[in-house]
Amino acid sequence: MIDKTVAGPAAAVADIPNGATVMIGGFGEAGSPIELIHALIDQGASNLTVVNNNTGSGEVGLAALIKAGRVSKMICSYPRTANSTVFPELYHDGRVELELVPQGTLAERIRAGGAGIPAFYTRTAHGTELQKGKETRRFGEHDYVMELGMTADFSLIKCRGADIHGNLLYNKTARNFSPLMAMAGEVTIVQAERIEPLGSIDPECVVTPGIFVQRIVEVGDPAQESALVAQGVSYP
Repeated sequence: MIDKTVAGPAAAVADIPNGATVMIGGFGEAGSPIELIHALIDQGASNLTVVNNNTGSGEVGLAALIKAGRVSKMICSYPRTANSTVFPELYHDGRVELELVPQGTLAERIRAGGAGIPAFYTRTAHGTELQKGKETRRFGEHDYVMELGMTADFSLIKCRGADIHGNLLYNKTARNFSPLMAMAGEVTIVQAERIEPLGSIDPECVVTPGIFVQRIVEVGDPAQESALVAQGVSYP
């Protein structure tokens, strides 16, 4: 029997090195693994390349990781949202690099990377600034931009329930990028709201099979990003 559970968030992220590429699940607050991110801040890894839908909110979670100066490059679709104050300032000061990727292209790059597909063509971004430096090819009546599949050294994701083998269930839209990132990460680390008994999860309901998961930590009462931001919390 393979038990993939670890003692806590700190143990789960202990070996993430400087310079690692880290995918972090979440669509805004939904599905953001805040406890794992905070543990990564405490751990001290720096010069990270982070892949996420956005750049976080307030001064907690991903935004706190960026504020701590641990992120050298962000790959995302929405670098500025209503409560994202940290990243825009650092970006304009030249202290963090940005690779802007349309959201559908970002999802497909991650999916392709996890499926072992090195590249694909898409019409998205053709004729825009985002096309610069990329190969293009004509299919039928349209021109397409070649985009590369994307993988990561580590993926940090959140789920509603998991068993000790790493079979995962998600809570509605909190699922977002997480199944794709689980496939694309060399090491996928999961914080689960609860660890389910073996055999209690219907195999037909499993979204992410355990083969894509290496570590699981139970976080029974996860922090809510919106509540922390509303309270003005700044981590650490």
